[in-house]
Amino acid sequence: MSIEDIETPAVLVDLTVVEANIHRTQQGFDQLGLGFRPHIKTHKIPYLARQQIQAGAIGIACQKISEAEVFAAEDFDDILLCYNLLSPDKIARARAIAEKTQLSLVADNLEVVAALSEGFRGVDEPLAVLVECDTGAGRCGVQSPQAACDLAVSIALAKGLRFGGLMTYPRADTEDQVESFLSQARDLILKELGACPTISGGGTPSLNHAGRMPCLTEYRAGTYIYNDRSLIARGACLESDCALTVLSTVVSRPTHDRAILDAGSKSLTSDLFGLTGHGLILNYPGAEIVALSEEHAHADFRHCATRPTIGEKLRIIPNHACPVSNLVDQVVFLRGEDVWRPFPVAARGCVI
Repeated sequence: MSIEDIETPAVLVDLTVVEANIHRTQQGFDQLGLGFRPHIKTHKIPYLARQQIQAGAIGIACQKISEAEVFAAEDFDDILLCYNLLSPDKIARARAIAEKTQLSLVADNLEVVAALSEGFRGVDEPLAVLVECDTGAGRCGVQSPQAACDLAVSIALAKGLRFGGLMTYPRADTEDQVESFLSQARDLILKELGACPTISGGGTPSLNHAGRMPCLTEYRAGTYIYNDRSLIARGACLESDCALTVLSTVVSRPTHDRAILDAGSKSLTSDLFGLTGHGLILNYPGAEIVALSEEHAHADFRHCATRPTIGEKLRIIPNHACPVSNLVDQVVFLRGEDVWRPFPVAARGCVI
């Protein structure tokens, strides 16, 4: 099979680029002496997570309990779940995972701590819980170093739990702010509890600046394995570092400058990240995907020297690779232009 034989829309993943991204990134963290924990929500594929572990990663990060279940079933033995769990059902599922693998959870409020303590009451090994800190991203997290210390003490006192450390997902390019917050929180906790085992930060946009946060004991990143148009725009990668593309067919040319592609919002993310258009069309760099409907992409080629023909297949680097992984049941693995095989996205749809 060649790329031209693949029915569209389809998500293509070049394993040669994936492997280069994995090894380059792991080598950088090895040189820093910093543990690296890849976030698997980008790819959701155990095969790729094993490549990350074999390269030297210390474990994996998941975002939802259903993702963690998929990877625990595949015998991954060190999982950090970076999301508040509240419902008794989800906490019971987390307890089942913790009985077979090393699982750590996070909390940023007393309600979550109480729910986890109730759900893990009577366990032989207390559950490690990290305090999530808002170091500037404005998402989840305690709002000050003192609040982080107070919650750490509450975790340490809760039955069935133990304090596991600190965790943050920072806003990009705020490394000094992150370092200040986390180091202050760590020092307060050391005075109260005597230990702060793990300090976990991360995000692909700041990956190349990880060395500016010496308080970290581990770094998390996900998108780096594929990269995408938003990271090209940030200067974090090159076009040649992008392993994931969406293959689409030109199904209509209503006007000289406009083409309709068969990859709409169900194949390409609607995330813009401040960019113009919904993806980068390879071989037509002047083209702009100006709009998406469910099954159609509206592409403007007025600034291109040539125009695609009806039936032509185009490869698109999406603005954001992570949502694209969750839109398809399988990706097609390539090596360069050679098709290897379709591969299931095992944790596709695991958003509960």
